[in-house]
Amino acid sequence: MKAVIKVYNINSARDINNVKKAITSNEGIIACQISKKKGEVEVIYDDFFIDLNKILESIEDTGYTII
Repeated sequence: MKAVIKVYNINSARDINNVKKAITSNEGIIACQISKKKGEVEVIYDDFFIDLNKILESIEDTGYTII
């Protein structure tokens, strides 16, 4: 599965690393690419292991807001 998630407050390399770490710590994540300019996170994941809600929760748990 592929999802594009809009995330508020991705302003620096540190933000990118925090969000990427939160997402990739979950089992089933295949790829993750973050665009600071667009404020978007593109995630490719195996929905057998993880669903989109868990990915969103992982991002929010690090203090970022999903738009």
